[in-house]
Amino acid sequence: MSTNGSLRQLSMALASGALTPSSAVEQAWQRMQATEPEIRAWVEIDAAGARFAARELERSTNPRGPLWGVPVGVKDLIDVQGLPTRCGSGLRGGEPAGTDADCVKLLRQAGAVVMGKTVTTEFGYFAPGPTRNPTNPAHTPGGSSSGSAAAVAAGMVPLALGTQTAGSLTRPASFCGVAGFVGAKGQFSTSGITGLSPSLDSLGFLARTVADLHLAWSAMIGDELASEDKADGDSVRLLLWNGSGLGEVSADMVAAVEQAVAAISHEGVHCEDWTDHDVVRRLADDHATIMAFEAARERFWELQQPDRLSVPLAELLATGATTPEADYVAALYRVADARTFVDAALAQFDAILGPAALGAAPAGIEATGTPVLSRPWQALGLPVITIPGLRDSGDMPLGLQLIGAPGREHRLFSIAERIEASLAHV
Repeated sequence: MSTNGSLRQLSMALASGALTPSSAVEQAWQRMQATEPEIRAWVEIDAAGARFAARELERSTNPRGPLWGVPVGVKDLIDVQGLPTRCGSGLRGGEPAGTDADCVKLLRQAGAVVMGKTVTTEFGYFAPGPTRNPTNPAHTPGGSSSGSAAAVAAGMVPLALGTQTAGSLTRPASFCGVAGFVGAKGQFSTSGITGLSPSLDSLGFLARTVADLHLAWSAMIGDELASEDKADGDSVRLLLWNGSGLGEVSADMVAAVEQAVAAISHEGVHCEDWTDHDVVRRLADDHATIMAFEAARERFWELQQPDRLSVPLAELLATGATTPEADYVAALYRVADARTFVDAALAQFDAILGPAALGAAPAGIEATGTPVLSRPWQALGLPVITIPGLRDSGDMPLGLQLIGAPGREHRLFSIAERIEASLAHV
């Protein structure tokens, strides 16, 4: 059994004894050695620490968690004890973190083995790191969870942690052709995570398939995989959102979404068009206001050194610093009103389905693409799953995003798995 594949299959092999944590770590290390020189997904690989942790798991008599022995990556905005948190910035030194972030503690409690820190854009904003897209290294992997998405897509690890403030996880998942999950606001602690915007920052995961994500999420919240919310044969009702007014969705993405809708409709999924586009457009604008205002305060120290920041981040912080507090408060109120409206829609429908990005990963690594299609849903703090399986005319990955209601994640995963299975036949 190889670590270059399904998290579910790997965890089963580890649980059965067909594979040991030490052998899983060595396989991951060998895969990194083979692919990292080109992909450049990692800031730091802690092979010695991972080997030690694997041996400790093998010696322990404690109950085995659902991720026992699984090698994982951690985005370099998230503290890992003994490793520095550089945040993609030269302003951060090499001093190691004194303790794990709360989410890393949950990973370790579930039995996972941290292989190291993955590349992030500068403080989770637009300035890219060195990471390449594994499908085509001449294209961006997206941002800011670029290293985590690329590490999973390249088969280095079956699971990696990421974060999202705008489109930092959904977009790289779509660009790299992997599955992504962004947790509902407040579901996971952000203690130990360097963020940009407390109202918007969320934890998420990247894995090869939606089923893998479901396993990881259940392990992190300490919950069993449930059967009561399965959507295999029952009625599913989806609202179809086309991204109207937020940017030019590529012809390939439009065609891919249409193919996906035809496939799931053929299998009995009921779909209706989302028509309240003004609500979503206002949410995108309000998200930008909230993010800039809060980022200027979260990164106040960095704001005092604009010459040591990238131009995009310096501009964001400067914009936030000059945004009137009244504008910020008004944006928060509008988001709350929109949340009531969208909650009412999700009481009638299971989820909202739409494109995860405007198109495939753009050529070049000087930019990471736009997060605009994620901004509205991130403003609302809703759980989002990126579903892989589609391709454009150049054979680059295209992802869909499925947006649901907090507290109904098991069903959201089940519907996403059903859609992912349908895409295999598109």
